[in-house]
Amino acid sequence: MMTKHVSLADRVFDRLERDIISGVYRKGEVLTELRLVEELGVSRTPIREAIRRLAQERLIQETPKGSVVLGITRRDLEDILLMRVRIEGLIAYYAAQNRTQEQLDEMKHTVELQEYYVSRGDIGRVVEMDCRFHELIFDMSQHPVLTDALSPTIRKIMKFRRESMDILTRAPRSAKEHREIYETIAAGERDRAELLMTHHVDKARQSILDACDE
Repeated sequence: MMTKHVSLADRVFDRLERDIISGVYRKGEVLTELRLVEELGVSRTPIREAIRRLAQERLIQETPKGSVVLGITRRDLEDILLMRVRIEGLIAYYAAQNRTQEQLDEMKHTVELQEYYVSRGDIGRVVEMDCRFHELIFDMSQHPVLTDALSPTIRKIMKFRRESMDILTRAPRSAKEHREIYETIAAGERDRAELLMTHHVDKARQSILDACDE
C-alpha cells in the first residue's frame, strides 16, 4: 500500500513511468484503472492523473479498452540519443562557466567513486555514479530551460544506458571521459568542455544502439 500524501499523483506517475520504461509493463499491454488501483493500492484520482501525464509523454495510448503501453520504440530511442548529443554539450559549456567550488568538489568525489566501482566490477554503482555525474553538470549549468527539456527524456532511456554499460569496455572508457570532462570544467574551459561532452555522449549513443542491435 502506497502512503498517501499531497504528491501522491506524482509518486504514482513516477512508479508507472519507471515500470513502463524498465519493461515491467510490456509494449501492447493494457492498463486499466481498476487493475492499477488494485496493484498500487490507491484511489482512481491519482491513477487518472498519472495516466493523463503518461499519455502526454507518449508512453501509453488511450483506447476504449484501456491504456495501451507504447514504451520506447527504436525511433524514440534514436531521437532521444540525438537530442542528448545536441544539447548536453551546450549544458557542459555553461557548467564550465557557472561552476562553484562546492559543486566541483562533489563532482570530483563522484568521478572517484565511479572509478572505484569500475575497478570493483560493480555495474549497478557505476551506472548510479554515471547518472549523478550528469545530474551535477545539469545543476552546475544554471540553465533550467535546457535541463528541463532534456531530463525527462533521459529518464526514458535509463534501461538502455544500464544495459550498454559493459564493465570491461564502455564502463572504463566512460569513467576516463568523465575525469577529462571534470578537469576541463574545473579549469573553466568552456569550449573544450562542450566538445568533450559532445564526443562523450555520442560514444554513449553508439554504445546504446550497438547493445540494442545485439
